[in-house]
Amino acid sequence: MNDELWTRPIVFSDFDGTVTQTDVTDEILTRLADPAWRGVEQEWVRGEIGSRECLERQMALVRASARELNALIDAVPVDPGFADFCRFAEHRALSFYVVSDGFDYVIRRVLTAFPHPAAGCEHGCATCKAGVMKRLGRGHDPVVFIGDGLSDRFAAREADLVFAKHELLKYCLANGIAFEPFRTFADVQASLAEMLHRSYELRIANYAMADEEAQGNS
Repeated sequence: MNDELWTRPIVFSDFDGTVTQTDVTDEILTRLADPAWRGVEQEWVRGEIGSRECLERQMALVRASARELNALIDAVPVDPGFADFCRFAEHRALSFYVVSDGFDYVIRRVLTAFPHPAAGCEHGCATCKAGVMKRLGRGHDPVVFIGDGLSDRFAAREADLVFAKHELLKYCLANGIAFEPFRTFADVQASLAEMLHRSYELRIANYAMADEEAQGNS
């Protein structure tokens, strides 16, 4: 990607463990659900069920009041660089979407805004991140994805540029998917800013070369 001429970049990010510093769904299950949720989780890890079925069965095991649930959600820490990254994306006119297998209610409460996902997924995902990226990414170059978990693996395959950590990083290494490692959104912002600058310089150089050729032919 270093020497690419970027035209219309678009950025997608996972939510749990990427925008937030902890996996909110796991926090809810760990603190408020019957321990049987862990067995369902292992079925998903083994690939026996999709994430949609996994979440439906797990959330049926949650026993909590709305007050308890909201208190847990409100205490979730967000990546310290996320707010600055959002301002960076707005300033650079980068299209930026959060895509997640998590629950709209949780995401809206944490972020107050969440793009509505496409329905249906061949992999049985709760949200078809890859489908959302295909639909919204048309005409954009490059398509960027930021993620941390195994549920991000199909999305990573649809991206031109992947920023990965934790389980997604391991998956990319094991499957030969090129990626940029990151710890926080500050790392992502720094990398994208540098790449955008190089793309701008390359575009200017191309314009200058074309202009010289035009003058030489006149």
